[in-house]
Amino acid sequence: MTIMIEMNNIKKEFKGKLALEDVNFSVERGEIFGLLGPSGAGKTTIIKILTGQLKGNGGSANLFGVPSNSLTSDEYKKIGTVLDESGIYRRLSIYDNMKIFADIYGIDKNEIKPILDRVGLGDSLKVSAEKLSKGMLQRLVFARAILNKPMVLFLDEPTSGLDPSTVRSIHELIFEQRDRGCTIFLTTHNMEEASKLCDIVALLDNGNIVECDEPKKLCLKYNKKNSIEIRLKNGDNVEINNIPEMADILCNYLKDGEVETIHSNEPNLENVFIELTGRALS
Repeated sequence: MTIMIEMNNIKKEFKGKLALEDVNFSVERGEIFGLLGPSGAGKTTIIKILTGQLKGNGGSANLFGVPSNSLTSDEYKKIGTVLDESGIYRRLSIYDNMKIFADIYGIDKNEIKPILDRVGLGDSLKVSAEKLSKGMLQRLVFARAILNKPMVLFLDEPTSGLDPSTVRSIHELIFEQRDRGCTIFLTTHNMEEASKLCDIVALLDNGNIVECDEPKKLCLKYNKKNSIEIRLKNGDNVEINNIPEMADILCNYLKDGEVETIHSNEPNLENVFIELTGRALS
């Protein structure tokens, strides 16, 4: 097991106001780690501390086993970021935006076109960034972030406000990076996205991580209702407790051929978050 990202007892204050309190987690190589929380919960602050843009007021943060506030240019070359502040030069073309980044990192310019092809921008090399739709701009930001084949990729709300087709495309790219061994740190307030993408999720509320585990395990842990919903072929819905004493009822429905669908009623991540914090993720 290789730990790529780690926070231990991190605390952060802004003008005397506590933004993060006793934050602890670690992310292994090749994992997709999701940090879930509403706007203002502290997600972006955590990324900025991990990448050395901010210093905590207590605790320690590490990337690749190196303290985040001591990262060198060699470590930064192993990092990719997709943040709100895209850093795209709006008046430059798609290709020139990528070339600037390639020159900074010493990357062969011949690697630019294949990456742009992969994100669906290969036929738009000469189009200026200011003419791009939000979805195309986000794909350009993603292409730039993976051009240096990072070992760690930070994604801050990477699909916020995008159309479903672009979201699917971004998700495919995320899985591709994971499959080549990249460690991915994803922030989102979209519980469906987190459930689909993440190996581990941490629920962040008011600067505190209130839970951290695999998405499915968290949903099962807080499955207090523990029931099964049966939709019958006549259109009726029947809900029974998921206990041995109800087995005969379910069996009878099945034997009589009355069952159209069966669903367990464990909560989703949104409901778990609401139960733990009293408020929604969005």
